[in-house]
Amino acid sequence: MTARASDRARYEQATAHLDAPLAIVDLDAFDANADDLLRRAGGKPVRVASKSVRCRALLERVLARDGFEGVMSFTLAESLWLARSGFDDVLLAYPSADRSGYAELAADPKLAASVTVMVDDPAQLDLIDAARAGGREVVRVCLELDTSLKLLGGRVRVGARRSPLHSPAQVAEVARAVARRPGFEVVGVMAYEGHVAGVGDAVAGRPLRSRAVRLMQAAARRELAARRAAAVRAVREVVPGLEFVNGGGTGSVQYTADEEAVTEIAAGSGLYVPRLFDNYTSFTGRPSALFALPVVRRPGVGVVTVLGGGYPASGAAGTDRLPVPCLPAGLRYDPQEGAGEVQTPLLGPPADDLLIGDKVWFRHAKAGELCERFDALRLVEGDTVTETVPTYRGEGMTFL
Repeated sequence: MTARASDRARYEQATAHLDAPLAIVDLDAFDANADDLLRRAGGKPVRVASKSVRCRALLERVLARDGFEGVMSFTLAESLWLARSGFDDVLLAYPSADRSGYAELAADPKLAASVTVMVDDPAQLDLIDAARAGGREVVRVCLELDTSLKLLGGRVRVGARRSPLHSPAQVAEVARAVARRPGFEVVGVMAYEGHVAGVGDAVAGRPLRSRAVRLMQAAARRELAARRAAAVRAVREVVPGLEFVNGGGTGSVQYTADEEAVTEIAAGSGLYVPRLFDNYTSFTGRPSALFALPVVRRPGVGVVTVLGGGYPASGAAGTDRLPVPCLPAGLRYDPQEGAGEVQTPLLGPPADDLLIGDKVWFRHAKAGELCERFDALRLVEGDTVTETVPTYRGEGMTFL
């Protein structure tokens, strides 16, 4: 029996008493992926990106392991909720315009001590001050450095459009603006190299593109390592007691950890290993998060129809943003229909072995977005569901 067939047998046994649609996390694979992230981090702490997990029970599970420290959150409302739930080190990875959230933060000593907000523009400080509503707690601030690679005098840009702070001088200037402002304290610097950490460099069937990506990423890592170190030195001249420098992502953990200026690594998708993380030379993970849809029709030879399935991932639209049917192996979408809102036809020889009510297992293209479709995750150990835990959605929390 192949490894994939063995996994399917375990999942079928574990969920035989459950009706699909349902979502699972294979804890053996989840824990093995956590170990791999720590190995690649080389002793530097790993901050867990909650966006890629979206389940408090699994955040708690991974943070209970030595080597994982703190959460990287994605909205201010989520950050405050996590802090109230006992997470005492929450770094908000994106600037916010949540005025009511800032009022809560500035009025509560526990929240203010637990949550660090992201800033890349003094105008964001103005918004926070205007939202304080009398709250006087010091707001912890992290500055974000733009990591994009700029070529040909800036005419060519590789990387996400995030922070406007590209040069060390620009980051240091905002650090000075924060330092001059009562009620704020710079405690960290973040730089997320998404064009390295989040772009696969070994795309199946695309050897030339893959080589071009590897060359780009090698150049980007060299340029960023020097610029990030210079930016951290510039900020430390303003804030000698800087607490942390955060960088990296699942696809770049070992490279970012090699930089002396970086004190901690961010990662999250590497715990679930969705399909977008199949195409990397830097690591190989074990898919741990899957969802199952039931067969509800058999329209003809080599075709079955499952219920639901239209769960595209965010980002530039394309087939790589669709979930991939993975168990049984050999199923594919009908190119005229794709993944449907209510039903999805699947083609391929394995369809003829599937009966009404059988499960087809899928992997989502991205990690945490799966949890926006399900209110619970069934935790599988071996061939048994050992626990059912709520996702953010299952706790009534839909932050974005």
